[in-house]
Amino acid sequence: MSDLYEFKASTLSGAEQSLAEYKGKVVLVVNTASKCGFTPQYKGLEALYKKYHDKGLEILGFPCNQFGKQEPGESDEISEFCELNFGVTFPLYEKVDVNGEQAHPLFNWLKAEAPGIFGSEGIKWNFTKFLVGRDGKVIKRFAPKDKPESLEADLVKALG
Repeated sequence: MSDLYEFKASTLSGAEQSLAEYKGKVVLVVNTASKCGFTPQYKGLEALYKKYHDKGLEILGFPCNQFGKQEPGESDEISEFCELNFGVTFPLYEKVDVNGEQAHPLFNWLKAEAPGIFGSEGIKWNFTKFLVGRDGKVIKRFAPKDKPESLEADLVKALG
């Protein structure tokens, strides 16, 4: 695969969606979890989404239970948790694996395009973020500890 638009993912409601729907947008892809020390980042992600969505930003949340079993819920529980606790309005997708044999193809591509520290392709924890430009190509990878507000300069640059 050569860009984001070649992938599909299932929404929390179970509908398969082509990511080609985001053509021409700047997209931030995040593996999320509801019971993680970084879970409060949902608030910062939502703030960025509200601030820049009209300028072409999309944030795609992919719940993942691979790190400390911190996303144990089913789709309806995840949706309710994110909406009630953080007012999340950006798109959330079905729970996925981001590492290993069952990893979602999107995350295999993201990791190959933007390896982590020392060239490692594995995702180390929840809330790893990937910034994708309007051309569907990966611009940058951000660590779980990188707070959403620290991404703002890169987002603004990508939004051009």
